[in-house]
Amino acid sequence: MTTVKAADGATVQKITITNGPARAQLISYGATLTEFRLEGIPYSLALGSPDPENYFGKMRYFGAIVGPIANRIAQGQALLDGQSLKLAVNENGNALHGGPEGISQKNWQVEELESDRVTFSVQTSDGESGLPGPLEIKVSYSIQNDGALKIEISAKSEKPTFCNPAFHGYWCLNNEGLGGHKLTIHADHFLPTNEALIPTGEIQSVDGTPYDLRQPKALPSEISLDTNFCLNGGGLREAARLEKEELTMIVETDAPGLQVYDAARLDTSPVLGHSGKPYGGHAGIAMEPQVWPDAPNQENFPSITLRPGERFSQTSFFRFIRK
Repeated sequence: MTTVKAADGATVQKITITNGPARAQLISYGATLTEFRLEGIPYSLALGSPDPENYFGKMRYFGAIVGPIANRIAQGQALLDGQSLKLAVNENGNALHGGPEGISQKNWQVEELESDRVTFSVQTSDGESGLPGPLEIKVSYSIQNDGALKIEISAKSEKPTFCNPAFHGYWCLNNEGLGGHKLTIHADHFLPTNEALIPTGEIQSVDGTPYDLRQPKALPSEISLDTNFCLNGGGLREAARLEKEELTMIVETDAPGLQVYDAARLDTSPVLGHSGKPYGGHAGIAMEPQVWPDAPNQENFPSITLRPGERFSQTSFFRFIRK
């Protein structure tokens, strides 16, 4: 474990965990996965940068835990127990990933560290970004014996609040962009959105739409994906598959939704990624297990309310199979 300094002087820790055929590098800023490698593959499967300073700006969501509310809340407004909350906004008048000072912009504490596992924690104060609290969030990254990456997120609050943190990693299986990849998502429904990418409230069948990814479809897709898929079933189950020639990544989660972003609008220039070049459109794909976006404003969506004495919990696996 090594350390660097953030712009505010905070000590950012750099951590490596390994097990079996896999190795992951992380930093405490944003509890961020910066690199994921498998034996025999000469590049990182997770997009990122070896320079922690790049995560203070254009790469602030790359591999980070975002929240406390991942994704978008329309106009930064939400009703909680009859009280109207005004959340900090940062995207066209809407709140995205916890606003301008979300948890991806915080330096987390390293609580536990073993050779194959690290646990980070962060606490937000009461009223921070417009949310009641204090809210404590923890994330554990661990590498299984077969090289799978396991991510466990938990949270508790001292007041009723909203909580929907998510892992926001970008993946690419060939180090060359999404061309040639195929994507499968086990979802019979998706959430249509308006121009600001806010859900309309409809839960629409994928039948007959470009969002029917129940069979493998080539990427980049015929439509740009920045879409929440309403996953079939419940509990820990397979949610998606990303395939490229000799390698497949399987996403398993117990979350009800999977936000898929094909990075069509991505541009990190002049910030360089692992390959020594900036990342551009379709450089990778983000698959973010989470509760559905704008949930507090949609009565028919799963709730993201967290009350004292309750515990938010989410478990996901990213598994890799060589064909």
